[in-house]
Amino acid sequence: MNKDDVYKKLGLNIKKYRTLRKLTQENLADKVNRSVNLIGKVEVAFNKPSFGTIIDIANALDITLKELFDFEEL
Repeated sequence: MNKDDVYKKLGLNIKKYRTLRKLTQENLADKVNRSVNLIGKVEVAFNKPSFGTIIDIANALDITLKELFDFEEL
């Protein structure tokens, strides 16, 4: 798996967990103190988030980094 694939799958997982928690992109952006634009671009792998942003997103979604990077179900 190349790094672009990782970012695509990461974005899909962020969207999956965000929607499971009934959060909008705006809600998640508020929780992680980032822009809605950034969240949208991360979900479609247009932007590559920093590790700090990834940690903040996992915390906001109340999941572990392991869950966020679990691509088995995708």
